[in-house]
Amino acid sequence: MMLDRARALHDEMIRLRRDIHAHPELSFQETRTAALVADTLQEIGGIRVRTGVGKTGVVGEIGDEGGPTIAIRADMDALPIIEANAADYISTNPGKMHACGHDAHTAMLLGAAHLLRERFAAEGLRGRVRLLFQPSEEAWDAEGKSGAPRMIDDGAMKDVDAVIALHVDSGSPVGTVSVGGGYRSAAVDTFRGFITATGGHGAYPHMGTDPTFMLIPVLTALHGIRARRLHPMEPGVISVGIVRGGSAPNIIPAEVYLEGTIRTFGEDVRAQIADELEKAFAVARAFGGDYRLEIDRGYPAGWNDERVAGWLGRVAEDLLGAGANDPDKKGMAGEDFAYMCQAAPGAMIGLGAGLMDGVNRGHHTPFFDIDEGCLPIGSAILAETALRFLKGEVR
Repeated sequence: MMLDRARALHDEMIRLRRDIHAHPELSFQETRTAALVADTLQEIGGIRVRTGVGKTGVVGEIGDEGGPTIAIRADMDALPIIEANAADYISTNPGKMHACGHDAHTAMLLGAAHLLRERFAAEGLRGRVRLLFQPSEEAWDAEGKSGAPRMIDDGAMKDVDAVIALHVDSGSPVGTVSVGGGYRSAAVDTFRGFITATGGHGAYPHMGTDPTFMLIPVLTALHGIRARRLHPMEPGVISVGIVRGGSAPNIIPAEVYLEGTIRTFGEDVRAQIADELEKAFAVARAFGGDYRLEIDRGYPAGWNDERVAGWLGRVAEDLLGAGANDPDKKGMAGEDFAYMCQAAPGAMIGLGAGLMDGVNRGHHTPFFDIDEGCLPIGSAILAETALRFLKGEVR
C-alpha cells in the first residue's frame, strides 16, 4: 500500500523538512534549497533533473514520452518573519521563516519522488511524472511575476495533461483533507490610495484642508463596499493593512496614505471592487481634498478542475477512510498555483497538519508549525494520484 511505503520514508522526510526549515530562503533566493532538492533527486536515481527553471526552480522528470504527463508542484520559498518557536530546528537565518509550510511541501514531493521511482522501476509504467519544485510563491520579481509564471515561461508545463499540488493546513488535524472542484483560492490585488489636501499649521486648521479629517469618511465608504455594494452571496474581501500620514504633532499633513488587499473569486466582482474603491476615495473631494488610487492586479483566483479534484479526493479517502475529505472547505488566501491550473487541468488539496496543541499556529505567523505526521500522508496522496493517472484508472 502506498501509505505504508510512505511511512517507511517518514524519518527521511522529517530530516529534509527540518533541514529546509532551519535554512529558510526568501523568494527567488532559494539557492541552497534548490541544491538540496537537485542533489536528493540525483541520489534517488532515474530522474532527469533540470535546475535554474523559473530562476531558482528545479524540475525532475520520471518516465518517458510513451504516455500521458502529470505534473506535481511544491513551493520552496520562506517569508520575512522572525520565528518565535522553540524547536531545535528553528530558523538559523534571522528574519526569515518557513511560516506557511513550503518546507513540508518540498519534503513531501521529494518523498513522492522516491515512491514513484520505485513504482516505475517495478511496473514498467508508461508516461511521465514531472516534479515541479517552484520558487517564489509568496512574492513577485521586478517585473511583477512570481514563481509559477516564471516556471511556465521556462517550459515547466509544456505537454502537461494535468497538474496537482497540496497545501498544509495548520488548523485541521492530521488525517483529514479538503478538496473539491471550483474556486479554492482567491484572486489577490493590492491597492494604494493617497488622500491629498493642502495641509497646514495645527493651530489654524480652518486655513487649509486636512486629509486626516477626510480619512474617516473614506474608510467608512471603503468598508461599506463589502457590506452594501456587493451581492451578499458573492465572496469578496477588502482589508486595509497600512495607514500612514504626518510628520509632527503641530503639522496637518498634506497627504494620508492607505494600502490594502483585495480578495475575490469572480472577475466581475474583481472589476466591481476596483470601481467602488474609486468612488470611496472620491469622497475626499466632498471635503475639499482629492485622491490618487493605484491597483496592482496579482494572482488570479485558483480554480480546481472538477475531474482532477475528484481524483485527489478519491485517493485521499481510499488511503484515510471515508469521510476524511471536507469538499466544501475553501478560503480567500491567494495561491500562484492558479497560473498552473490555467495552463492545464489542475487541483490543489488541503492537507490537515495541525499540532492541535492549543497554540494559535496560523499561517504567516511567528508560531506557525505543523504535525510532521502529515508528511507520509501527503506524499502518498500525490504519488498514488499520479500513479492512477498514468495507469488510466482515474480518467
